[in-house]
Amino acid sequence: MQTSMPNGQPTPGLLISERWASGDGEHLLKVSAPFGGQLLATLRESTPAEVDAAVTQAVTTFAAQELSPFERARILRRASELIAERAEDFARSIVAEAGKPIRDARAEVARAVLTFELCAQEATRQAGEVVPVDGTPGSENRRAFTIPRPAGVVCAITPFNGPVNQLSHKVPTAIAAGCTVVVKPAELTPLSAIMLVQTMLDAGLPPGHVVMVQGRGETVGQQLLEDPRFAVYSFTGSTAVGAHIRRTVGLRKTLLELGNNSANIVHMDADLGLAAKSLARSLSVYAGQVCISAQRILVHERVFDHFAALLAEQVRALIVGDPSEESTDVGPMISLEAAKRAEEWVAEAVADGAELVCGGQRDGQFLAPAVLTRPSPRSSLVCREAFAPVAVLIPYATLGEALHIANDTEYGLQAGIFTASLDVALAAAQRLDVGGVIVNDASSYRVDSMPYGGIKQSGTGREGVRYAVEEMTDSRLVVLNLQQPVDEGL
Repeated sequence: MQTSMPNGQPTPGLLISERWASGDGEHLLKVSAPFGGQLLATLRESTPAEVDAAVTQAVTTFAAQELSPFERARILRRASELIAERAEDFARSIVAEAGKPIRDARAEVARAVLTFELCAQEATRQAGEVVPVDGTPGSENRRAFTIPRPAGVVCAITPFNGPVNQLSHKVPTAIAAGCTVVVKPAELTPLSAIMLVQTMLDAGLPPGHVVMVQGRGETVGQQLLEDPRFAVYSFTGSTAVGAHIRRTVGLRKTLLELGNNSANIVHMDADLGLAAKSLARSLSVYAGQVCISAQRILVHERVFDHFAALLAEQVRALIVGDPSEESTDVGPMISLEAAKRAEEWVAEAVADGAELVCGGQRDGQFLAPAVLTRPSPRSSLVCREAFAPVAVLIPYATLGEALHIANDTEYGLQAGIFTASLDVALAAAQRLDVGGVIVNDASSYRVDSMPYGGIKQSGTGREGVRYAVEEMTDSRLVVLNLQQPVDEGL
């Protein structure tokens, strides 16, 4: 893992060509461990001139178009192999800078290995289609087809909660599509991103195909948004920032994965043990700092009390503590401010009439996973994205009522439903206003090959390797006006 240099100089985090540099920025970005508060590294924020140079490098490299699909696939496959070889180093880096429990950190790295392999496969699968224009009167002698073309330079802005795998859904997908990419990692977790980009260079990616800048959203991020040379913006983060990106970049392509307050329905015929186990894990994984974690759990009134007891039993059994320990289920939240805000939302819900069944106590940056029942519909834990290890249980009488409650939100990323009825499951799949419906598992289920994205205020576009590559590709139509051959024998 990158750390501050022995002489006290900032860690090199600026990559413009093939060499890492500390840069000349005066503002220092301090990277501290959520657990224990140890200073891990200090980086310089990239200056406006450095950001401009990075974008220029990516633009120049894209214009050269030097990598064939085969070469892209070879490099990405080698990068996948190197990530696997360095898996424990990556996992320890994630634990240190993000506070993610070691078992979850290892799982994230394993996903990145697979994501890079999927990108390698996708690099050689891009194909156009035949367009039957000859079926139109007057075009009988014409033939048409489409060819995929890389969209251009991609700006990738990543969040803190998946410092390796979130980057893996933006950078190698851009390379697979034939694009070049400028990366700005989250200022709270840049070290794993530096490791990942270096691994791509070690795999043979030529200079300029990926460049990296460091800095805050309001400075470096804003400069990237205002640069007209980008063709695609890929961002994961808050809805407020996503909306700002859309307003700023205009008609250019945006791939935005934004906020959510996932609904999970537990119907009266559900396997309650399965639901309790799945949802306890979902609401607490990475201290709830996952945009598809279970937050609103809608439970049929016939099984409400029984399920609440089962869920509380599962949640109380979770081990909260040092993320480097193998036994830890829940580590610290990313910052003290985030933990305090979650604590306040729990207190607000209780003050508005909710019952706190378990958890909710804060110890520094740790928040004990909490379950509350019957909250006010106006409480923040119902209306807003908690991004914390907290879930509220809401009773319902009919499936129609449950679907109405689930849809009564500005968000629409993923939802879950537990039921033994195929009819109920398909009815929910048809009527839930979300990008994905997970049946008999929590809303947080995701594999890296599936389309992933939301509707409403949860974003635009889809991730998942094939779908992200499509987002970063333009379809070009070619029409041939064929003439009658001179050879009369044909």
